[in-house]
Amino acid sequence: MPANSTHQDYDANIVAWQRARDVFAGEDAVKAAGEKYLPRLDCQDDTEYRAYKNRASFFNASARTADGFVGLIFRRDPTFKLPDANNGIADALTEFVEDADMLGTSLSAFSKKLVSEIINVGRAGTLIDWNNESEQRAYAVAYNAEDIINWHTERVNGRNVLTLVVLQETCQKPAANSDSFVPETIQQLRVLKLMPPQGTTDNTKADWSYLVEIWQLLPKSQGSGSGLATFSFLNGFFGNGQKTSQANKEWKLVDTITPLRLGKPLPLIPFVFHGPRHSLPEVDKIPLADIISKNLDHYRLDADYKHGMHFTALPTAWVSGFDKNASLRIGSSTAWVAEAPGATAGYLEFHGQGLSTFERAMDRDEQLMAVLGTRMLESRKRVGETAAAIELRQSGENSILNTVSLSISSSLTQVLRWVYWWNSTEPIPDAIGPDLVLVTLNNDFSITGMSALEITALVAAWQAGAISQATMLDLFRAGEVIAPGRTNDEEINLLATQKPPTAPVAVKPPAVASKSETPQPIT
Repeated sequence: MPANSTHQDYDANIVAWQRARDVFAGEDAVKAAGEKYLPRLDCQDDTEYRAYKNRASFFNASARTADGFVGLIFRRDPTFKLPDANNGIADALTEFVEDADMLGTSLSAFSKKLVSEIINVGRAGTLIDWNNESEQRAYAVAYNAEDIINWHTERVNGRNVLTLVVLQETCQKPAANSDSFVPETIQQLRVLKLMPPQGTTDNTKADWSYLVEIWQLLPKSQGSGSGLATFSFLNGFFGNGQKTSQANKEWKLVDTITPLRLGKPLPLIPFVFHGPRHSLPEVDKIPLADIISKNLDHYRLDADYKHGMHFTALPTAWVSGFDKNASLRIGSSTAWVAEAPGATAGYLEFHGQGLSTFERAMDRDEQLMAVLGTRMLESRKRVGETAAAIELRQSGENSILNTVSLSISSSLTQVLRWVYWWNSTEPIPDAIGPDLVLVTLNNDFSITGMSALEITALVAAWQAGAISQATMLDLFRAGEVIAPGRTNDEEINLLATQKPPTAPVAVKPPAVASKSETPQPIT
């Protein structure tokens, strides 16, 4: 089996991923796909189809929904639980939170990109590697769904673990062999393997080791006689699933690496899958797949509607009995005069329900997209709504967001465990519990803060001993009464240092003499 072989789930979902990419990219990408999303009408030549496509408008409800969902999740910053300063690994994890990928991306920004990727296509992955050259630290590398072309899992030591992950990449040729202004890229495969030890009969109880192979697509003449493993690449799938024909190139194994930790090979593959509902290798459904389908249907209806309007909306003048060589101008300052008896003139105008059918169909698609999650596209109601009614109406998309938030919080916690593990002595990352590292994304999507009555009730419950002060402060933070970045200790210290509020002094009004009193003379 060649190294660029793809998983059957990859082949089944690559078309849906590419469709989602085109839709979220916007009108230019959708129209560039041509007949893939807008079929050609009967008997249309290229010029007519180009005009038919250009008249259409793509109403990108899907991208607006995705941006709104990401904004709701990150309306509050994610929280990262790290070891205290006394722990020797705290500095390494703090550095990772500030720069997760060694490209200056903070873990918060890394999380936001990851959430956007999951909402768009429903899949992503993160490789946690170690830099041995200069900085001597762990870092994360994000991979899109289309970059994870193959994977296998096996039962090892009583657990289902990854034994193979194939990632596609691109690398640049060395500066000495390429143009410094236009660098040339090389297609590359990074094959992550979990290998059983050689010479053992029972692999389920042996210590497996992590191995990395680098394969590159190179001309056949390169590297001949080097002894490296090679195989031809003919009409295979690579990248976004598009077929390519490169008979003059072949895949060559150019490097084999055995990463070490504490002088020993890794017992697992340091790769984490991310999905909208779980962090398993299985491919999950795109969260906005139904909206994307309706969005493309709306685009096709709009194309037909604009096509019909182009030919029927403007009246067309017609004459009968006029000189064929006469030049007839249309305008209020021009009169048409014919000498032939019975000459007539008029306008052809469209009458009927044809175009209104398209209008109703487009309105129905917009309503369905709103029901499927695009509540922000609904027309505003003319009557007032209570906050409870709004939250009840938005409970559908909130449930989707809550599932995505919990799933990615769990998978990002696994990433942070791997980083902790790289810097510690634990046998496996699963030995690191939530008491040491934890990632929590926002799962409160309500835009209404805590009311005055709720604040009063919480304070009364604390004073009565029904809840602790820490619980009260946590509820205040969730209700947006306390700043999200302020800890409970900081809030308590702030309360202790500030002066207590002084009660307002009541000012007694001056006495006013009654009418019955007789003014005394001044002596």
